[in-house]
Amino acid sequence: MGVTEIAQDLAHGVESRVSALSEALFDPVIRLGVTGLARAGKTVFITSLVSNLLDRARMAQLRAAADGRIEAVWLQPQPDDTVPRFDYEGHRAALTGPAPHWPESTRAVSELRLSLRLKPAGFLGLTGPRKVHLDIIDYPGEWLLDLALMDLSYQQWTDGVLARVAGRDEAAGYRAALQGLADTGWDEMVARRLADGWRDVLAALRKAGLSDVTPGRFLMPGELDGSPALTFAPVPRPEAPARGGLWREMERRFDAYKSRVVRPFFRDHFARIDRQVVLVDALEAIHAGPAALEDMRRAMAGILQAFRPGRGGLLAELIGGQKVQRILFAATRADHLHHAQHPRLAAILAAMLREARDRADFAGAQTAAMAIASLRATTEVDLSRGGETIHAVQGILQATGRPAAMYAGDLPVDPSRLLAPAREGAGAWLDGDYGIMRLAPAPLDLRPGQGLPHIRLDRAAEFLLGDRL
Repeated sequence: MGVTEIAQDLAHGVESRVSALSEALFDPVIRLGVTGLARAGKTVFITSLVSNLLDRARMAQLRAAADGRIEAVWLQPQPDDTVPRFDYEGHRAALTGPAPHWPESTRAVSELRLSLRLKPAGFLGLTGPRKVHLDIIDYPGEWLLDLALMDLSYQQWTDGVLARVAGRDEAAGYRAALQGLADTGWDEMVARRLADGWRDVLAALRKAGLSDVTPGRFLMPGELDGSPALTFAPVPRPEAPARGGLWREMERRFDAYKSRVVRPFFRDHFARIDRQVVLVDALEAIHAGPAALEDMRRAMAGILQAFRPGRGGLLAELIGGQKVQRILFAATRADHLHHAQHPRLAAILAAMLREARDRADFAGAQTAAMAIASLRATTEVDLSRGGETIHAVQGILQATGRPAAMYAGDLPVDPSRLLAPAREGAGAWLDGDYGIMRLAPAPLDLRPGQGLPHIRLDRAAEFLLGDRL
């Protein structure tokens, strides 16, 4: 690390400590990070959470709401002037309008602040009402995957990703482009063709249901599109890399990506989070097959390595040692299953993340896994097939707008029935056929005081926020 980077980190550290001291002495702030991989439902989760905190009739499992301790909740300007505001109003309108539809997915960091006024605390209630701010930070899970790159050299990253795609059809064209590649003088057009080719590989892998797609900014470049920091690709190391050659310049740009893109994101946003939700579309991975489920397990384990779990306390926060105190792993789209299968979905998620969860628990962070639906889009129905009753759900097909009943398959009681073949590289499920349909939001008729309909969002909020309310 250079002198400039050290000075920048020290300046940010002083600013963070002053902010932490102000919060400790005046109005406390809960910083809730919301992330997940593509199509996990981050935008809908935040929209529904805010809706149900503003109108709390559906929040029976949030004790502060059920007990009437929350007197008022209102939206405030977010504290970070350079971070875009999360478009709550626009996203809620998309979900509740006359032609409801899913809002646009997360493309960059955004933030929203809610303020909660709570009833007097203490035995005699003499302390007066108090205020707590909730800062919700939304960021793409693909960016979080990049934090694992901080501990890797360019060669380590290259060896790892090329090994993972060695047998994938999606990377056949890229592997062909590497054949006969000479480590001669730098050629920008060759580098751009390789970077574009690797971006195509990542897009194809994500479309196939895989999760481990790095560098994450390749799929969401934003203002960095076309910059040298995003114009590199995995290239096998030659026996003796030439100075000024292709491999050395790719290595330099990989290091620049880590120092100029990944590190500032960690420093400015991620490192300040003290509560975290990790959303997982486990049903989609199960539907895509064993390879997708194992890839998701590996990607989520890598994400957990980026957290600093445990309870740091006020002194630790003031000296820059703030840690994530609570981490919720939430399997989304639980409304695509009958409620009898929800415990099985939660058990599969918990087992898939067992190693990472154990590390977090051991370090002092509280973790939980549950099956949720941020917005319930289905109703439960019973179907008769061959004289048997099948517990299914019914919703509106996104493609046609017509109602349809759906039975996604009977998830196993024992999660190892799925995780073992996934770890062993099975090509398909041997004893189950799992399928899901893309459903649209159902038209809503909300009464005064009601937030968006959900499944267990109140339990999720209780775990994440209850101790601070």
